[in-house]
Amino acid sequence: MAKLPDFEALAIFAKVVELRSFAGAATELALSKATVSKAVSRLEQRLGARLFNRTSRRLALTDAGQKLAERATQLLVDGEAAENEALSQSMAPRGTVRLAVPMTFGIKAVAPLLPEFLERYPEVSIDLHLSDATVDLIGEGFDAGLRIARLPDSSPIARRLCAMPRYTVAAPSYLKRHGRPTHPMHLAQHKCFGYAYLSTPGIWHYTNAAGEQASVRPAGQLRVNNGEAVLPSVIAGLGIADLPDFIVGDAIASGKVEVILKGWKQPEGAVHLVTPPGGPRPARVEVLAEFLLKHFAKGKKK
Repeated sequence: MAKLPDFEALAIFAKVVELRSFAGAATELALSKATVSKAVSRLEQRLGARLFNRTSRRLALTDAGQKLAERATQLLVDGEAAENEALSQSMAPRGTVRLAVPMTFGIKAVAPLLPEFLERYPEVSIDLHLSDATVDLIGEGFDAGLRIARLPDSSPIARRLCAMPRYTVAAPSYLKRHGRPTHPMHLAQHKCFGYAYLSTPGIWHYTNAAGEQASVRPAGQLRVNNGEAVLPSVIAGLGIADLPDFIVGDAIASGKVEVILKGWKQPEGAVHLVTPPGGPRPARVEVLAEFLLKHFAKGKKK
């Protein structure tokens, strides 16, 4: 494999050409004169040609140096421009944030906040991806994602925004026909609806105040990959479901469904903002993180 170009030596050479002085280039680049001289010598050895004719009073480009100078200068200009652009984006909120959010939570809780955010940060754009599937932030090029779960230790950086309780619920009509379960193991005799993206798909885990634990593998006629899709069937009295507050909270408040197994709870998750690891976050991502934290910390989950 061919070696990469010696970009450092080319940039130093371009600076010497610009200032017509090794000493001047050393001063501007905050390098020693010896370092500048060695870089140019290294470049000359690599190219097999002298780039400068040097005397005690004068520094002149050779023919080879003249041919290289324009390209080296352009490389220096392009490098400085790329660095300045990246620096400005990291310091000022500007550019696009690719954000992955669970479908229903994104529609109900995140989308209503976007007008305020976009108005506050007119140079930031949001590319919102809605899916209940867990996306590969790094592999799919996302700047951040919201995840509603108990997150294990992992490489992405997670920032907790707010708690997200879950409730096991059924419609009054279902409970009237089939009875009310009082222990998680009773769910095995009931019609229960499943959700594809649970951390342990097909198994519901419960604990009570005494520290007792119970795990059950319920079954029923419906399994979904979006929690909201199961709610109509629960309200219709066709089965039991375990759902997060942002999906089922309104139905509980209106009496369309009731919370069952009140002495038992599934492990409570939380809403987390997750970002890929490595280095400081760009300003556009940081302001979005602070904006979401401020709103969800107030309990704005719906």
